[in-house]
Amino acid sequence: MIVNQFLVLAALLFALGVYGLLVRRNAVMVLLAVELMLNAVNINLVAFEAVLRSSEAIGQVFAIFVITVAAAEVGIGLAIVLMIFRNRASANVDELNLMKW
Repeated sequence: MIVNQFLVLAALLFALGVYGLLVRRNAVMVLLAVELMLNAVNINLVAFEAVLRSSEAIGQVFAIFVITVAAAEVGIGLAIVLMIFRNRASANVDELNLMKW
């Protein structure tokens, strides 16, 4: 199995997620960029587990754990964004100064 293809795909997904995290100002798009980065990590975990051919499937177990954490992050993150949008009428990250004194 050639792992280079999967590593290149994961690197592209991670780079796209970092770009989206740095450039986008909408909170929903920032959450989407974080999800892209987590999916790149999942691809790496499964690809390296396939190369190592472990009988315990550790990479797949960690990938399922990352998917679970990502689902919780999306649920909580979207709830926070929804409450901020209701209070501020904007989901722009630059306008969020709720924690400032």
